[in-house]
Amino acid sequence: MYLNNGDKIAIVATARKISSKEIQPAIQNLKAWGLQVVLGDHIYSSDHQFAGTDEERTQDLQQMLDDDSIRAILIARGGYGTVRIIDKLDFSAFVKNPKWIIGYSDVTVLHSHIHTNFGIETLHATMPLNFNTASEQTVSSLKKALFGDKQEYEFKTGPLSRKGEASGLLVGGNLSILYSLTGTASDIDTTNKILLIEDLDEYLYHVDRMMMNLKRSGKLDNLSGLIAGTLSDMNDNEIPYGKTAEEIVFDAVKEYNYPVVFGFPAGHTKENLALVLGRETAVTVGETTTLLTSL
Repeated sequence: MYLNNGDKIAIVATARKISSKEIQPAIQNLKAWGLQVVLGDHIYSSDHQFAGTDEERTQDLQQMLDDDSIRAILIARGGYGTVRIIDKLDFSAFVKNPKWIIGYSDVTVLHSHIHTNFGIETLHATMPLNFNTASEQTVSSLKKALFGDKQEYEFKTGPLSRKGEASGLLVGGNLSILYSLTGTASDIDTTNKILLIEDLDEYLYHVDRMMMNLKRSGKLDNLSGLIAGTLSDMNDNEIPYGKTAEEIVFDAVKEYNYPVVFGFPAGHTKENLALVLGRETAVTVGETTTLLTSL
């Protein structure tokens, strides 16, 4: 699925609406990488907060899934809305001719659905809305992933991280989305896998509610490892919850023995490094340094 110079990459909006000004930096970058950019017919459409009606958003993504000349599909932005169209999509052409599906946050719906139903790799990475504010390393990591460079990240071991080594298929994404997919056709099996979670702008008690859901549904029992990306801009009530988001996550998995990574730069921050979901991944959590490698 790796890209070559001259390949076509599509941009479609499956959730919140977006303007041409907001995605121009991404278009310029992608062209500079030697790619041909193809926009969805309804990418700038508007239906209240959505980028067009459910039918329009479905049509754009379906067209790109079916077009064999499109080698990757970059989702313009997150927000909310992909779950409204997931069951309207036909992935039969995509399965015969896989291509990168790229994004994070609300795109977790696509990541999870594709992993569970088709076992095809997808790319958890920055989106066009963020190209103008993302770090240089973030944008570079997307390019490297698309063109086939090996993914190997070394970073400081967080104070709550649990040391050890793990390998397994990398799955997951946005915690709120994973929580919302429980019991649906897009729900993920986490057995012997490394689970990635990240989130933004949630109340701390709700983070605990979601972690309890993962725990009670068995998703934390048989993990190979857990990676907590950024848990940013969290909210609290007038009576404080009493724990940080990271402490809530740690509390939910403290009885298990697998390695736990805190502070991996993936999520709703300037540092949002690209990760291939559905790929065998190794994690080594050392005393001072953590290493993550896609195998």
